[in-house]
Amino acid sequence: MNDDDLWVFGYGSLMWRPGFEFLEAHPARLYGYHRALCVVSRDHRGTPERPGLVVGLDQGGSCLGRAFRVSPENRRAVIDYLDDRELPTKAYRAAMRHAYLPHRKVGARCYIVNRDDPTYAGKLTLDDQVRRIQAAAPGKSGINRDYVENLVAHLDELGIADGPLHEVWEKVRR
Repeated sequence: MNDDDLWVFGYGSLMWRPGFEFLEAHPARLYGYHRALCVVSRDHRGTPERPGLVVGLDQGGSCLGRAFRVSPENRRAVIDYLDDRELPTKAYRAAMRHAYLPHRKVGARCYIVNRDDPTYAGKLTLDDQVRRIQAAAPGKSGINRDYVENLVAHLDELGIADGPLHEVWEKVRR
């Protein structure tokens, strides 16, 4: 492995739809952050009048996801692609953090929630999350309910238990 390799940590759709070429992928844990429905979506999964919620990496706890190793030759192109995908607004910010793979620790680029951005919803109660998801209007990427269902289904496929997200989904689908 080359020191110029880029590692990318995915916790949401990057896990099953990275959209870039990679050399290897492994389960990985990021400490100090957890996956949470904490970002208000006024375009992709809602509208300004009836916004939805999408996931972000928020402070505290830990998050199980996937880490992807990118070759040095593709490093710049992948960073540019991910920044275009993840940073069209200031809802997230790019950061380097340690990701723990099964047998090693790597420095990984990740996209964490920007708590200073107005789209940061903060820590919402289970009932508040459910209400917001159910009340959201369809956005340009679809219905908020479908987003949560898809997220939970992919986490299940990957064998990732995320109690809070599964609990939200159970209440939304009832």
